[in-house]
Amino acid sequence: MAIERRMSRNMFLPSEVVQLRQMCFTPGKMFQPGKYIAGELPDVAFDMGLVDRLPPVRGKSAEICPEEPPSE
Repeated sequence: MAIERRMSRNMFLPSEVVQLRQMCFTPGKMFQPGKYIAGELPDVAFDMGLVDRLPPVRGKSAEICPEEPPSE
């Protein structure tokens, strides 16, 4: 028997950018695989385990875009 990977929307911040790994269909919309803001995706995408965290940014991009703006 395989281990089921259950995820929840609560594991992600509403403003966090996440990766949708495969198509997700809802009665009103079709979501293509790609990067989305977690708050834009339907609950079913999280319940089915279709959403992953993006790996942390490394290298020069991390230096250009710090996580928190400098305080003045």
